[in-house]
Amino acid sequence: MKSAVILFPGSNRERDAARALKQASGQAASIVWHGETELPKGTDVVLLPGGFSYGDYLRCGAIAARSPVMDAVRAHAAKGGLVIGICNGFQILVESGLLPGVLLRNAHLKFICRMQHLKVERNDTAFTRLYRQDQVIEVAVAHGDGNFLADADTLKRIEGEGRVAFRYCDADGIVGKDSPNGSVNSIAGIYSDKFNVLGMMPHPENLIDPLVGGTDGAALFESIAAGLGRAA
Repeated sequence: MKSAVILFPGSNRERDAARALKQASGQAASIVWHGETELPKGTDVVLLPGGFSYGDYLRCGAIAARSPVMDAVRAHAAKGGLVIGICNGFQILVESGLLPGVLLRNAHLKFICRMQHLKVERNDTAFTRLYRQDQVIEVAVAHGDGNFLADADTLKRIEGEGRVAFRYCDADGIVGKDSPNGSVNSIAGIYSDKFNVLGMMPHPENLIDPLVGGTDGAALFESIAAGLGRAA
């Protein structure tokens, strides 16, 4: 499995993301500067990490979405390649047109940084095959603009096509009682129409080691590696 982590000015989770990919696959991820126009040859999965690309000026992710490398990311996705955007990476995917909807300021207008339970909506995707259907996992959230919103028709399509990846929930898996940011339908992550692009606000890459609080995020990266073939 060959992976690439895109580094934008202001990214701060690229090393965490690269470590998670390496732990799952056994092969080091390439760090690719946003000014590049091509991905490393043979790239299987591209990850857009969290952080504050370009200082979150204009709208979060709006400037990064227009970086030269994003044309290569869009081409990779169009060919069926896997792409995952985490937190600021999710915002960039939305701004680049790879995912629908928008990410607004949190409903209470405050930055949140805490542990958060999620419900796995389906386990038949490249990103979730090692989770159980409806499994409740605990990962971290750290964002000020994670309030997902889409117009009625888009939301109906996302829900009708089963493209919600994760929902915010409480420890018992009850949705609607513990949304940290006001996201419509408690949506924490969504897929593209071909299910090869995933955007999510929570940070699975920070929960891959019991020494730092848990391993519920590890299965996401291990799911990717299992589908692509772990490097020898």
